[in-house]
Amino acid sequence: MSSSDAIVVVKLGGSLAEDDGQRLATALSAVTAAQRPCVVVPGGGTFADAVRAAYQRHGVSQATAHRMALLAMQQTGLLLADMAPRLQPAEDVAEIAQAFDADRVPVWMPYRLAADDPQITHDWRTTSDALAARLAERLGNAEVVLVKSCAVDPDAGPQALADAGIVDAAFPEIVARAGLKWRVLGAGDGDVLAKLLRDS
Repeated sequence: MSSSDAIVVVKLGGSLAEDDGQRLATALSAVTAAQRPCVVVPGGGTFADAVRAAYQRHGVSQATAHRMALLAMQQTGLLLADMAPRLQPAEDVAEIAQAFDADRVPVWMPYRLAADDPQITHDWRTTSDALAARLAERLGNAEVVLVKSCAVDPDAGPQALADAGIVDAAFPEIVARAGLKWRVLGAGDGDVLAKLLRDS
């Protein structure tokens, strides 16, 4: 495969939907116009916020909260798929391939692959950031792009971004383990994402 054929795993943070939703609309526009093969990994957004609140209020285990957060991501994924007709929910690698064959953009529903995955931690260290990296690792010849709503230092490495709370704690570990090509895009980087998803 050439570099332009490499799959791009794009994690869309739930915070993009806040305010007037314009940042999410811009990101979805870039994704739906993608010419390179692209998989969307949804953040948990407000659904994950509800999980965190339940975790604190009811004292459930981190492992249970992790599974609940995976379902929160699936709810966001269903929302995104309904907002953009080219997006198609996909639960595993085979369904992702089927979506590509149909010229659709798969939106990963993570529960099936991630609920019992021994290659990730099942706690708050692993959120949708690390799960996006883990999916890229599973797919092979893939790069991972995290789209955030905050400002991001383009020169910061994965550990510095984790220390700053911009990415989760497990993201640097998976990126290093898998040797992944990665980027973290911040506020105002919508054009960068659109260019990245076009054929080079």
